[in-house]
Amino acid sequence: MTSGTSNLGFYACGTILLLVCAAKIPALVRRRRDMLLRAACLLLFAAGCLMILAAPDSIVALNRTTGITNIAAPVVYTTTIAFSGASLLLIINWRPAPPEQTRRATRLCVTAYSLAVLAVIALFWLGNAPVEEVTLFDAYYANTPYIREMIVTYLVSQGVAMMAASTLCWRWSKEVHGSLRAGLRILAPAYLIIVCYDAIRLIAVTARWTGHNLDFLVDEVTPPLAAPASMLGAIGFAVPLVGPRIAETARTMRQLHQLTPLWRTLRDVPTPGAIRSSLPWWQTPPAVLLTARKTALYDAIRALSPHCDLAVRESAYRAALSDGAEEASASATADAAMILVALERQRTKPAPQYEASPWRAGDLVPLSQALTSPVVRTLQEQHVRPQKAARHD
Repeated sequence: MTSGTSNLGFYACGTILLLVCAAKIPALVRRRRDMLLRAACLLLFAAGCLMILAAPDSIVALNRTTGITNIAAPVVYTTTIAFSGASLLLIINWRPAPPEQTRRATRLCVTAYSLAVLAVIALFWLGNAPVEEVTLFDAYYANTPYIREMIVTYLVSQGVAMMAASTLCWRWSKEVHGSLRAGLRILAPAYLIIVCYDAIRLIAVTARWTGHNLDFLVDEVTPPLAAPASMLGAIGFAVPLVGPRIAETARTMRQLHQLTPLWRTLRDVPTPGAIRSSLPWWQTPPAVLLTARKTALYDAIRALSPHCDLAVRESAYRAALSDGAEEASASATADAAMILVALERQRTKPAPQYEASPWRAGDLVPLSQALTSPVVRTLQEQHVRPQKAARHD
C-alpha cells in the first residue's frame, strides 16, 4: 500500500477525479451502450476512489471502522486492479479497430480483471494478516501464505495492464497526428512509470522471499513515482480533448489578426440594410467574433461593389504579375487595389458609377494581407490622385 505521503494531495486529486466522473453521468445515462464512455467513467471513478482510499489516514480509518485488521489492503488492491483494467479497457475501445476485435478484447479484459479482483478478495480471507501495516504491507507480508499471492496478483495485474496500455498507446501514436498523437505519447511513459512502480515493489517482495531486506524500495523509492504518473496520465487524456479546441481557437485568433488591415480599411463603409452589432471581444467567443467580422466585411465590400472598376483590377493584376507575384497573390493584390480605389470613389461620389460588377470577394485573408502590397499603394495613388486634382479644380 501507500507510504506516508501527504493525505491532502490524495484527497484533492481523488475529489477532482470523482467530480469529473459525476459530470459525465448525464451523458452516460443517455448513451448507456457507449463502451468508450463507460470505460472512461469507470476509469475516473476507480482512479478517484483509489486516490482517496490509498491515503494513509483512509487506510487507518477503514481498518478501525470495520474492525478487520488490514482490510484496507484488499480494498485498495481491488480498486487498483479495477483502475488498471479500466485503463486498458479505455485504450482498447478508444483505438480504432474492427468491431469484433474490439468486442473480443473487451470481453477478455473484463473477464481477466474481474477474476483478479475476486482472487484478491479470496486470498485475503484465506490468509492471516494480524499486524496492521499502513506503509509496508507489501514487504511485511511477502512471505505470508495466501497474502503473498494476493500481493503478487495485484502487482502483476496492474503491471500487465499498464505495459499493454503503454504499448498500445505508442503503436497507435505512430498512426495519428496532432493533439491525439501528443496525448498518446504522454500516456505511454505515464503507464511505463506505473510498470516501474510495480516492478520495484516486486523486487522488494522477491527479496523477502530470498531472506534479504529491500523494504526501502517500498517505503522510499516507489512513492515519488505516483505523482508524475498521475500528472502525466491526466495530461495525456486531457490533451486530445482540449487540444483541437485550443488549436481551433488559435486559428480563429490568427484569422482575426490577419483580417485587421481590411477591417480598419472598411469598418466605416456605410452598409444600408445590413445589421451591425457591437460585440465586446472579452465576452464573445472568438469563432463568433470571426463570423461577425467576416459578415461585416462582406457587407462593406458589397456596398462598394457599384464603385468597383474592373479596369482597375485588371491593371493591378497585370502589374502584380509583372512584379513576379504568383497568380493567386496577384489576384488578391488586384482585388485589394480595386477595393481601395472604390472606397475613395465612394467617399467622393456616393452615387454609383458603374453597373453591378460580376466580381465577388473570395477569401478575405489574402485580400487583407494584400493591402500592404507596394503595387496596391502605387495603383491607388495613380487612380486617386487624378480624382483629387479634378475635385480641387
